[in-house]
Amino acid sequence: MMPLIARPALAQLLGVDPNTDTGHTLILRWTGYIMWGSAICGGTFGLLGGYLTDRFGRRRVLVWSILIYAFSALAAGFSTSPAMLLVLRCTTFVGVCVEFVAAVAWLAELFPEPRRREAVLGYTQAFSSVGGLMVTAAYLLAVELAPYLPAIHGEHVAWRYTLISGVIPALPLILIRPFLPESPAWQSKRTSGTLKRPSFAQLFRPAFRRTTFVTAALFACGYGAAFGAIQLTPQIVPGLVPELPQLVKLRRQYETTKAKTGNPEDADVRSLKERVEELQDRQETVVGGVQIYQEMGGLLGRFALAWLAIRIASRRTLLRLFQVPGLILIPLVYLFPAAGNLPSLNLELLRAGVFLAGFLTVAQFSFWGNYLPRVYPTYLRGTGESFAANVGGRMVGTAANPVSTIILAPWLLASIGGLARPASIAYAAAAVAFLVYAIGSVLTFWLPEPGKQAVED
Repeated sequence: MMPLIARPALAQLLGVDPNTDTGHTLILRWTGYIMWGSAICGGTFGLLGGYLTDRFGRRRVLVWSILIYAFSALAAGFSTSPAMLLVLRCTTFVGVCVEFVAAVAWLAELFPEPRRREAVLGYTQAFSSVGGLMVTAAYLLAVELAPYLPAIHGEHVAWRYTLISGVIPALPLILIRPFLPESPAWQSKRTSGTLKRPSFAQLFRPAFRRTTFVTAALFACGYGAAFGAIQLTPQIVPGLVPELPQLVKLRRQYETTKAKTGNPEDADVRSLKERVEELQDRQETVVGGVQIYQEMGGLLGRFALAWLAIRIASRRTLLRLFQVPGLILIPLVYLFPAAGNLPSLNLELLRAGVFLAGFLTVAQFSFWGNYLPRVYPTYLRGTGESFAANVGGRMVGTAANPVSTIILAPWLLASIGGLARPASIAYAAAAVAFLVYAIGSVLTFWLPEPGKQAVED
């Protein structure tokens, strides 16, 4: 959700023009603050959530985590400053990070038979990408329907309504919560008094040390590709929209005319404002249209992973099927069409490219949902999954976002004469994608192959 609305939301909250150097730099900087800051916060609490999941049960933690992120997203729609948006994105990420750990442990233990468990985990996680499609659809609808929706802080802007739509998952949960069963494996061990106390220190015992470090590092590579490259696409697309020069010119005319008249209700000022808003909406519609392709790629990638997971025994081979093509294809997507180097085909090729990028990267998140329950015992499952996802993925992997937005993109913009602002982001994304995919491909050689059954207590 945040990558889709970051540019218009921060432009409004900061009061800057995203098509100027100052506005562009400020938006990128705050994007980095929010993306990494919320991930650090979520990852920290996610670690605690993993412990709580093992200590107090999967169902209870799962329900509360969903409620936290849903109502945080609702509140974020009413943000009045970048700092307020940052805080509420942090609480949203707390819910998301805890929910992932609790949900995977819960589902894995509801279906103990290995083949069925692989299928259920794979296809259930595949449907999480439906959420991404729904968010994009909500954004496109909000762009079209914003004038007819209730005003928020006196304005009708699509990004606020998109954030508010995040409360939707909580509504059915309130109804079905009493009927959700607890994990049978966890409950039986707790009832019999044989449930061991989880401890982070146990993750670094000889039996689990290699698994802990390698899975955390590979998780970091997956999140690095997502946050440091793919999720920057909505910041790049506006530079490829043909109407961009016209929008920049109109916005300058609007600001100049408004300053001269000193009256925002002047007929000429209002006419220019309406034309600017019309072009902005058209630009955001193109952004949403490209995002749909990425979400579709992610959805099909998750389904492909689910189908392959019950047919390929080697987990290393399964992961490499997505990593090796990504090492080649994803950097090319950001070096050429995303950077505007193919003028007549940029948007068309970018749509195809982000589809493949979503397919190859998002599928890896489903891989971990299938893999991790098989390499940790019941009492340590939530803690182990939490360490890999939150320390490796959220804390380390998402650091690729500020590396791209705060370090690489501004450096490239200053170093390469005549480089367009969106192209600087695209080149930074290409570099980060190549680096994390290369590291991930090498790390698969040390990924432990799990046995046919989950690790016994």
